[in-house]
Amino acid sequence: MSKRARTLTFFGEDFFTYLVEGDPNSFKKAMDSSEFTFWKEAIDNEIKFIIENNTWILTDFTLRCKPVGCKWIFKKKLRPDDTVDKYKARLVAKGFTQQKGIDFFDTYSPIVRISSIKILLALASIHNLFIHQMDVKTAFLNGDLEEEIYMD
Repeated sequence: MSKRARTLTFFGEDFFTYLVEGDPNSFKKAMDSSEFTFWKEAIDNEIKFIIENNTWILTDFTLRCKPVGCKWIFKKKLRPDDTVDKYKARLVAKGFTQQKGIDFFDTYSPIVRISSIKILLALASIHNLFIHQMDVKTAFLNGDLEEEIYMD
């Protein structure tokens, strides 16, 4: 059972939810927490991946640009026994501030249907093939953009 504090939230007579608290929701809260050394290491790792992948370059804004804001997202990844496995920090752009047709024209997010996965598993089983699962930490950093995006 989790030892983290749970907050009861009331949404009417038929619905109750418990929100688990524990992850900071801002850079300041992460740096002010007792776990700031772990959060700092997670931030440093994220910045390292961004720089190594040449995801962006530091530059001055031009007069014609409309910068998108950014935010740090902090998350503790837990083991099954509720102990902390690792601390993750992600720098995300606030893309919701953009307007379709002005700041962007289309969106794309690669996904796979569960039926496709089932077919691949069946084929692997029939043909005695090995299946390897991978988790790519920085997959989102590898997309190619045709337009310039400025982030503040």
